[in-house]
Amino acid sequence: MKKLRGYIFARPFMGERAPQHVQNIILRDYCNKKGFELLLAATEYAMPDSSMILESVLDDLDSVDGVVFYSLYQLPTQSKQRSSVYSRALKSGKSLHFAVEGMSITKPSDIDSVEQCLLVKTTLDHCISKVEV
Repeated sequence: MKKLRGYIFARPFMGERAPQHVQNIILRDYCNKKGFELLLAATEYAMPDSSMILESVLDDLDSVDGVVFYSLYQLPTQSKQRSSVYSRALKSGKSLHFAVEGMSITKPSDIDSVEQCLLVKTTLDHCISKVEV
């Protein structure tokens, strides 16, 4: 059975917020449905834009088969940092999973779908939310 390290947030992400215990429940459910063993989730620091814990998880990829994020919106906001996350995982033969969205990155061609979701979310955040008539 493949082992995935969980990755959750202690802060809001891209305008979303989920309590840590709920994030852990979603990770457990995703792994059970997909046949993975979930290892204890690493919790990112609450400081804005911190990815120190994610870096630590990526440094420890040799001991797991991949990482399961609560949401793809917990990826770094900077494109260059995200690319680094993708390449580090794939070069190590590991996978990245996103429980809420039910998506994963197991090969380079999977990256585009994740990036498209991030682009749509970013674009929607800049749209007018209501119009006064």
